[in-house]
Amino acid sequence: MDSLGIEGAWVFTPRIHRDDRGSMLESFRGDEFAADLGYRLDLAQANCSVSRRGVIRGVHFADVPPGQAKYVTCVSGAVLDIVVDLRVGSPGYARWEAVRLDDENRCSVFASEGLGHAFMALSDEATVLYLSSTPYAPAREHGVHPLDPEIGIGWPTDVEPVLSPKDAIAPSLGEARRSGQLPGTPTAWRTPPACAVAAPRSAGTEVSWH
Repeated sequence: MDSLGIEGAWVFTPRIHRDDRGSMLESFRGDEFAADLGYRLDLAQANCSVSRRGVIRGVHFADVPPGQAKYVTCVSGAVLDIVVDLRVGSPGYARWEAVRLDDENRCSVFASEGLGHAFMALSDEATVLYLSSTPYAPAREHGVHPLDPEIGIGWPTDVEPVLSPKDAIAPSLGEARRSGQLPGTPTAWRTPPACAVAAPRSAGTEVSWH
């Protein structure tokens, strides 16, 4: 697992084994995940979304506590995956990082509780799987507008954004903060031990889009 530079956000680049039949990989191992991050992802729900090119889902987050951690993988097509630090008081507040997830690099992104998550489908169709630490609870779910200039996410300029009606009327970061929707900095997430930081990022992960 490699840190994305936002506390509690990580990217996993798997070792892909290929032969004349195709390929095989391990996309998640709970014991190694816990050993690397000091965090055990207890799976409460698995979701699958299929999106056409240009669809943006997010920026979504949940009330903390309990929050909702997500482990996200694109199993077909390609997406630009985004993590945003929405934790009021965090040194990285309002910072975002981007990673391309696709069916070639097979990378995954982990976003801990209190972080916002979004993605844009880059291919004609993209299928994304999410492993979540808590079940979906509409009353605890919130959003920030993905095109909010205060955050300034560097979405691809050659793809027309497509938003759901709900995401299209989501508040700006400032509005969400003034209304008290944004989470504070969770005490459980502090700088991880040095052994949790893996080797330099592999080619295929993109984290400098701004």
